[in-house]
Amino acid sequence: MKAVSLSSFSAIRVLDGGMATELERRGCNISGPLWSAHVLEDSPETIEAVHLSYLEAGADCILTASYQVSALGYGDMQKAAVALRRSVELALRAREQYCRQSLRPVWIGASLGPYGASLHNGAEYHGNYEISHAQLVQFHAERLAVLQDTEADFVAFETVPSLEEASAIIEALRQFPEVRGWVSFTCKDEVHVAHGERLADCAAFLDTVPQVLAVGVNCTHPKYVRSLVHELKRSTQKAIVAYPNSGEVWDAERRCWTGKSNAAEFGRLASEWAEAGAQTIGGCCRTGPEHIRCVAEALKAE
Repeated sequence: MKAVSLSSFSAIRVLDGGMATELERRGCNISGPLWSAHVLEDSPETIEAVHLSYLEAGADCILTASYQVSALGYGDMQKAAVALRRSVELALRAREQYCRQSLRPVWIGASLGPYGASLHNGAEYHGNYEISHAQLVQFHAERLAVLQDTEADFVAFETVPSLEEASAIIEALRQFPEVRGWVSFTCKDEVHVAHGERLADCAAFLDTVPQVLAVGVNCTHPKYVRSLVHELKRSTQKAIVAYPNSGEVWDAERRCWTGKSNAAEFGRLASEWAEAGAQTIGGCCRTGPEHIRCVAEALKAE
């Protein structure tokens, strides 16, 4: 993995949007326990096409289709390792294809979901795990051991629900001193992460960790983001990343989304998040290329 510098990372303004829900829109079946990771085997060309669509919409950075990949999900770390490497390769291919027509630099972040995502039961939205701290560290470390040898630019720890899991991530990260990345939390209101800790406390904890390039929020309702960015701004010197969901709400029991999304409004809100202090802005679940196009246009107009 490239040891991306803070100065080069600061050039990332526009992040991509949701991968799994965009794959679903394109006809892929993501209903199984591996979610979008199923598509790594079944239709890798579709993942590459989604990456390319986000780059063409204006994204400076694409995240790999590896959020759900883990030894627990696959039942075998060797199979998980193959999937992790494949996810990076597909992003690299999309970047290569895009860069044939554009000189704009593009970064690749290796997406790593929280432990709760591997359970496929919505546990990432509360963080109440029946697992020891040491096991949580190992869960994250075994994936980092694979990704450190890929050509991804950094890792993106996403949808982290608690301070404890952030602590486990840092313990795992320290085993791989050349790896850099961000830690992004899912939040339940304007102040608290999903498990209940204050986002400000989580950010302050991460502020002294050199391997952490940025701290952020993702898979959170857009209406909370401006306040959350203010909380981060007061608590950390790190760059701030914000990529909420579309505003639709996930019903974990019925396993479906409810509500509506408006790409133009999402772009307008992106300007507010940037004004509040967010450096890198994109979208999470249920956002697509049109949302990212609106974000890119809004940030360009600043």
